[in-house]
Amino acid sequence: MRSILNFNSSWSFYKATADIGVAEGAELVNLPHSWNALDGQDGGNDYYRGSCVYKKSFAKSELPAEDLHYLEINGANSSADVYLNGKHLAHHDGGYSTWRVNLTNDLAEENVLAIVVDNAANEKVYPQMADFTFYGGLYRNVNIVSVPNVHFDLDYYGAPGIKVTPTVEGKNAKVEIEVYGTELPANHEYLYTIYDAEGNLVAETHSESKVVTFSVENVHLWHGRKDPYLYTAKASIINGGNGIDTVSARFGCRTFKIDPENGFILNGEEYPLRGVSRHQDRLGVGNALLPEHHKEDMEYIWEMGATTIRLAHYQHDQYFYDLCDEYGMVVWAEIPYISRHMPTGRENTITQMKELISQNYNHPSIVVWGLSNEISIAGSDNDLLENHKILNNLCHEMDKTRLTTIAAVSMCKMDDPYIQIPDVVSYNHYFGWYGGDTTMNGPWFDKFHATHPSIPIGCSEYGCEALNWHTSDPKQGDYTEEYQAYYHEELIKQLFSRKYMWATHVWNMFDFGADARAEGGENGQNHKGLMTMDRKYKKDSFYAYKAWLRSPEEAPFVHLCGKRYVDRVEDVTKVTVYSNLPTVELFVNGESIGTKTAPDHFFYFDVKNVGESTIVAKAGEFTDEGKIRKVEEMNMDYVLVEKGAILNWFDVEAPEGCFSLNDTLGEIMKTLSGKLWFAKLGLTLKKKMDANKKDGEKKGGGFDVDFSAGGGLMEMMAGFTVLRLTSMIGMANISFTKEELLKMNKELNKIKKPKNTK
Repeated sequence: MRSILNFNSSWSFYKATADIGVAEGAELVNLPHSWNALDGQDGGNDYYRGSCVYKKSFAKSELPAEDLHYLEINGANSSADVYLNGKHLAHHDGGYSTWRVNLTNDLAEENVLAIVVDNAANEKVYPQMADFTFYGGLYRNVNIVSVPNVHFDLDYYGAPGIKVTPTVEGKNAKVEIEVYGTELPANHEYLYTIYDAEGNLVAETHSESKVVTFSVENVHLWHGRKDPYLYTAKASIINGGNGIDTVSARFGCRTFKIDPENGFILNGEEYPLRGVSRHQDRLGVGNALLPEHHKEDMEYIWEMGATTIRLAHYQHDQYFYDLCDEYGMVVWAEIPYISRHMPTGRENTITQMKELISQNYNHPSIVVWGLSNEISIAGSDNDLLENHKILNNLCHEMDKTRLTTIAAVSMCKMDDPYIQIPDVVSYNHYFGWYGGDTTMNGPWFDKFHATHPSIPIGCSEYGCEALNWHTSDPKQGDYTEEYQAYYHEELIKQLFSRKYMWATHVWNMFDFGADARAEGGENGQNHKGLMTMDRKYKKDSFYAYKAWLRSPEEAPFVHLCGKRYVDRVEDVTKVTVYSNLPTVELFVNGESIGTKTAPDHFFYFDVKNVGESTIVAKAGEFTDEGKIRKVEEMNMDYVLVEKGAILNWFDVEAPEGCFSLNDTLGEIMKTLSGKLWFAKLGLTLKKKMDANKKDGEKKGGGFDVDFSAGGGLMEMMAGFTVLRLTSMIGMANISFTKEELLKMNKELNKIKKPKNTK
């Protein structure tokens, strides 16, 4: 009978080597493990990318008493080689999927297992360029799966050996169960069963066929958050009444479609997909997450009221897909075909897609397979288009029940031919953060919808960064919690009111590791999360979504914004409150200053700022409390002060009527002198990038960026101040000294603003 032995404990870890014979310098580790848990989150784009060795000794007698023994690796980022007793057994490319190796024929009485894991840069394994850390390691479970000679398949792309396809027909469902494995010997047969969520037997049959179909009457539908009902299908190989091998899979019965006018339809009901994206890492842990980490993440996402999760930008842990099934999350699952198309990487995209679909086919939560993310950032050519057509066809060949999608980069034109390839489309837009302003989001989608009325359109990424910085006058690019809250208020009102949008996904639910980042005052992280990377703080914007997405009957609440922002210089403070209840009353030092209603769930009050005041927001029986205190000068603990050579906006000389580092690229380039200045800057940037390409010490996974005046990235970043740009381009391994920045500012001070430029 099949047996699974967890193999996580007591591995010898050797860093920065591929030598499986190393005997000294080992660190004893337990899995899951990543060697980039710290250096992949501290900034500098210098985290170790290369080979490391994991070794483990074991006796054959420790293994279950079965005929065959498979090593099962649930995640080794990003390439790995398996050696048993010095013999090379297998190689695998792709860091986010399950794969198995048959050890049986090479087992001795005493064994040494060595796994060389490598996250070094190359030109064939995705991802190679992206805004997140490519953590190296054996960061998920490793098991030994032991089975008899007659068994269900363990060799096909890490799949579970059982495939369940339910089809809802009125009040009933047709459930097809297909199994894969060795041929049945004489006197063997399959026993197929279906159980409901309560464990009751629903259907049963004996058969010698690898495919059977059941009819389930009065089927209980899987209906998202409202009712995530799951059945279980089991298949056993039987010999004379004795079980030889068994596999099982939970499944859900549901119908869905994505309509270009009415959005997502679940079981015939309009079911708006409003949710978040998620990365699989944590502060100080990297991507070596434990089950309790996954469960906690899901609890927070569920609390916020999300109905959908985009599992970006790669295959996630099976346990998290299980949680999505259980909690009723509608899932976008994708492969890490991201940011930079590599002509030599086609086979890897195909393999990773085969693994993604084969391993996750049975999850009812998944409705779309994501082909790529921002892959046309450098434009789309014929090879890129062909790669997408191959992947799109592959998805439909392997899975006739689901649709395909892409996350297109913002500057991808609406008439780009690659937009026409998948079944549905989403765009990553950051108007109001990376250029433009918040008002541009809704109209852009209206234009796309008018241009392509038959193509369902969604927003796959939107967001802005916020750390523990604060202001009473929030501005685009200031990294304050207040601007992030304002941004999401505006985006909620625009996106959620457009029912034709098939899905919207906030980028991101949690802050995450991006070692190339050097902005916001805390390097090494992307801070667009609605929660901090350590999961200790829910930013105000988290509650803006909760107010819209959780019903007052289900989870009534009130939230007072700005509780981390106490010391204030203004005479009148604008107080913001979020609630899913219809009215909010505000109290200052125990006295009511009024009651307000807000159909959009955002309540605003003006409070006189005198001395120290206790603020209490009350909605129904629920309250939330904070303080404000009048001060004469701004508390600089609330102000972003960049580290190192980076200047701050208040340090920049800005003569009236002249440009400075505090002006946007778009405004500067409206003048001829500004264009000439920018051309000079472009040459400087190119020299710095070329110098870094020669620097063998740079091993991080940042961006190769086109900073030319006509480049798509610069078009998108026209709303950036020069100062902000210089703080961000650490992602491209570019840095400026303080002297260089001051010289740059003096040059801009010589350029006169047009009279109509404020």
